[in-house]
Amino acid sequence: MDIQLILVLIVFLLAVLYLGRMFYRSLNSKKGCASNCGKCTADFSDIKPSDTK
Repeated sequence: MDIQLILVLIVFLLAVLYLGRMFYRSLNSKKGCASNCGKCTADFSDIKPSDTK
């Protein structure tokens, strides 16, 4: 095996682990939506709407 093939395999395995982690976290989400983007759990209660008419 040459070094290029080893590097490609490492990058591929890291990508598979990353996707697996995202899938696992989306299944075990306790609050918000399943995408885990962070928008659903943001607290906007302190922000007052602006009056721009």
